[in-house]
Amino acid sequence: MEGRRTTESEIAADLLGDASARVLRTVDRFHGDDWSSPSGLPDWSRAHLVAHLALNAEALARVLQRLVGDDGEPPTMYDSDEQRGDDIRELATADHSEIRDRLLAGTTVLDDAVAAVPDDLWATRVERTPGGRTMRADSLPGMRLRELEIHHADLDAGYSRDDWSETFAILLLNAMSKRLDPSEPIEVRPDDVDGRTWVLGPNADADRDAIVVTGRAGDLGWWLTGRPAPDTLQCSRGGLPSIEGW
Repeated sequence: MEGRRTTESEIAADLLGDASARVLRTVDRFHGDDWSSPSGLPDWSRAHLVAHLALNAEALARVLQRLVGDDGEPPTMYDSDEQRGDDIRELATADHSEIRDRLLAGTTVLDDAVAAVPDDLWATRVERTPGGRTMRADSLPGMRLRELEIHHADLDAGYSRDDWSETFAILLLNAMSKRLDPSEPIEVRPDDVDGRTWVLGPNADADRDAIVVTGRAGDLGWWLTGRPAPDTLQCSRGGLPSIEGW
């Protein structure tokens, strides 16, 4: 059907509930100094990361609500990148119970917003910031799923890329292969996913000259987000190529 979400978008939407619940269970175990402990992201504590996840849920819900609504407001996630950063820093200093409550509320509102979008609007393009990058609305469930699963691992609180499902690892490899444009072609070959490969960069169809990187799908996806490369990965040309941060 014209305008219907892609299969990937539907798969991602179906995975959101469980991914959100896992993050909330982890956050519910935080007490005292757990919140101020460093996350896996430079200069961000766990409080910053949870605040980001809460505000991201609110932003995605807002853009979808505006898409469906008839109030004339443009479907935009954030007012500006500067405001986004300020909001994260402010919420990160709030009482820990407030941060947790904002995450729970934002997740609930986003679930309702996703369910309310009719099929014929999913192909509509929406903005990240006014006049900034645009994306199809049906990319947003996958975007949120990546935020949840990757940042859950970034919390460094007992959940890691080893806990990712094969389904999510494949969705992540799909997304990162579209995002990245390395100067040389790179062929990614998971050794735990039957018959699937991804080729990134120029002349992607002529993959015979590509740098070949092998390993577990989750480890490959983690590396393609620009995070430290797991030592389980193998490269056909020695050292792994440098990857832009996600």
